[in-house]
Amino acid sequence: MTKKKKTVGAIALELQQKAPETRDPIEIQREVHKDYIDNLKVAVDRGLKTMQHDFFVVVITKKEKLLENVLRNYFAERGTCPTPDHDQSVYKYHHGSGNLEYLWTIPDRQTCEVFLRNADKIVPEEQLLLEFILNFYNGELMTLCRKLNGENLKTGIILEGN
Repeated sequence: MTKKKKTVGAIALELQQKAPETRDPIEIQREVHKDYIDNLKVAVDRGLKTMQHDFFVVVITKKEKLLENVLRNYFAERGTCPTPDHDQSVYKYHHGSGNLEYLWTIPDRQTCEVFLRNADKIVPEEQLLLEFILNFYNGELMTLCRKLNGENLKTGIILEGN
């Protein structure tokens, strides 16, 4: 008899019912960060194969609807700066220099609301995230997006030659 593979749902359910992870949280964070960086590099490499100019890499974080403890990051390269949105990180690849510039991260709506309600209590390590959230809600990120896309900031019309 062949052994049946477990589904993601079955594994997630088992993990929910298990005792909390006993591994070192720093070790877990390093592993997650390594995968993130590796996937970011793959997206840049894909962009380099199809675009001969500056481009953007957007990372969308999605929580599985039925599996609360499963988060997935989706990495995509694109020629234009994406409209700022929740659950999103954006990078700009500068073709001439080969540099990857980190532009922003906007967490999920609930996290944004918690940060906004507690802005005066945010620890120094999370101040940059608070700044991104504030700039998202006050429209500064949208203005930056439109500028990076060469749009006229008053009308939304794309300027020629940009």
